[in-house]
Amino acid sequence: MMGKAFAAIVMAMATAGLAAGTAVAGQVAEVADFDDLTLPPESHWNGSADPSAGGFAVGPAFFNNFYTIDDSSGYAFWAGWAYSNVTNNTTSGYTNQYSAVAGDGHTGENYGIAYLDTYYGVTPTITFEKPMEPLSAQVTNTTYAYYDMLDGSTYSKKFGGADGTDEDWFLLTITGRGAGGAETGTVECYLADFQFADDAQDYILDAWTPVDLTGLGEVTSLEFTLTSSDSGDWGMNTPAYFALDTLTVAPEPASLALAAVGAAVMAVRRRRA
Repeated sequence: MMGKAFAAIVMAMATAGLAAGTAVAGQVAEVADFDDLTLPPESHWNGSADPSAGGFAVGPAFFNNFYTIDDSSGYAFWAGWAYSNVTNNTTSGYTNQYSAVAGDGHTGENYGIAYLDTYYGVTPTITFEKPMEPLSAQVTNTTYAYYDMLDGSTYSKKFGGADGTDEDWFLLTITGRGAGGAETGTVECYLADFQFADDAQDYILDAWTPVDLTGLGEVTSLEFTLTSSDSGDWGMNTPAYFALDTLTVAPEPASLALAAVGAAVMAVRRRRA
């Protein structure tokens, strides 16, 4: 016969399993929204304060960051992820690279800024300590990229061309990766799209826009790449930036169940003490 303590643990595990199943069905979500990060008003973090950190954590996610000072030129360079609360969404150009064109965060003041650097080979990446199921995120353009596409610049063209009929586009691709780096799927989001038959439908994103990530399945990391119709011999001319906020993920079912069982067993042990 089972001892009372063992029987209690079995019952607790069964109860925990039911609770975990309910939690999975309801997709208990965790959110990375940058609001727990501390920043002075109208400022940003780009890795300069701690280049060795390699990034920063937000909720269940770790955002990669690369920061260096070039020995020959003395210039500083960053890539991957930064975070910001800059509200200036009217000044064009590189000097305003840490601003989301929406003017603020989706849920609060802070938001993430991503920069894809092909020279140093740095891709904006988010990693998780345990497998997660991505649910959604909010994205928009940076002010820098927005105005380069809207008006053109020394280095990039005005989207649509002089008469507005050029079929230009700026595409964000999010790739999920699981154990061992295996690809789990991709999700695409046009940050600008001028490919419509009716030019009146052409757009450049200027507000936070939801992206459905449920098709990526169970992942341990997310990679973010950018491509543009405005590209040349040296790569993409469109500034390789975008802004992100309110990344929502759910622990994969096995993690939920194990966590619930572990909590139940500890509860039994505490009752016996």
